[in-house]
Amino acid sequence: MNCIIITANTSWYLYNFRKNTIKSLLKAGYAVTTVAPTDVYSTKLKELGAQHHHIDIDQGGTNPIRDILTFIGFVNLYRKIRPAVVLNFTPKNNIYSTLAATLFGAKSINNIAGLGMVFINENLTAKLARFLYKISQPKAHTIFFQNEDDKALFAKHNLAPLEITDRVPGSGADLSRFVVSPSQDDGTVRFLLIARMLYDKGIGHYVEAARELKAQYGDSVEFRLLGFLDVNNPSAVSKQDMQSWVDEGIVNYLGTSDSVEKEISQVDCMVLPSFYREGVPKSLLEACAVGKPIVTTDNVGCREVVDDGINGYLCKPRSTPSLVDKLELMLTHSHEQRLEMGLHSRFKAENEFDEKIVINKYIQAVKSALS
Repeated sequence: MNCIIITANTSWYLYNFRKNTIKSLLKAGYAVTTVAPTDVYSTKLKELGAQHHHIDIDQGGTNPIRDILTFIGFVNLYRKIRPAVVLNFTPKNNIYSTLAATLFGAKSINNIAGLGMVFINENLTAKLARFLYKISQPKAHTIFFQNEDDKALFAKHNLAPLEITDRVPGSGADLSRFVVSPSQDDGTVRFLLIARMLYDKGIGHYVEAARELKAQYGDSVEFRLLGFLDVNNPSAVSKQDMQSWVDEGIVNYLGTSDSVEKEISQVDCMVLPSFYREGVPKSLLEACAVGKPIVTTDNVGCREVVDDGINGYLCKPRSTPSLVDKLELMLTHSHEQRLEMGLHSRFKAENEFDEKIVINKYIQAVKSALS
């Protein structure tokens, strides 16, 4: 039985974003092993029927020694397991797991889910990251991009041959789990932002917009935040910052949730004012599936989810005034108008972002790698 390894920088990611891919590979008769730092979700992965192995990854760090140790960890693991195919998600896995897999004849299938700050900055870290992409990605069997901007950027910098690249619609949305759920018309318009709490995701602009609109509309508008706080990232929102906003009464922080569909169903609009180089944000795909209108930036990865004026609005990146304008547009629509926009979101999810499209692409790529 061929061993398929799936790697990412957290077990949380694999369980929440790739659970159905794992289940489909198991159903197809493959032995599946997940490789990620062990956390509370590692047990959930094993309950699906996968094996699990721990790997140390400093996901947001830039310490070269720790990254070398991560690479050695992959090498030692693949020497023991001898996988046939390795599916890599998240940046360091795409680089170090691919290089390690090549040493043992395993084929790598990589997913470029946004290029983060690698192509925005010109510092030493960004240049090193581009170099590592350049030496690792040509060794992959297949590279999936989530948007055309990232694919074009790879081509521009000659980081991988175009013939091994393909496109998937983000990580897709599970349309059977995320179903249309209209919010209640109770006089309060609720906005929700789901993401890791990073300033690069536009959290600061969201809070500034909330402060301005709360001053104007009071309790008839509510701003919610959901996602990991105080993460290991230079752009992370601190617990102190979040608490000060909550104490000020401008946002409600919901923590984290394994049932995000319930949180999305309760609100009127999903917001993500990100200026990070996204793949296609999972939260926006799931919001589309639940039938919610969206306000997000005219930015790489984000713009793919919104037909401006149809199922939501695009604002300018890094612009609080632009974000306020679009949120106020949504706020002053009638409840029925927001529901109508949300139905366009669901239609878009069904036609462009069904998770089954993504999983079928992976099944075909695995078959091709094994042939």
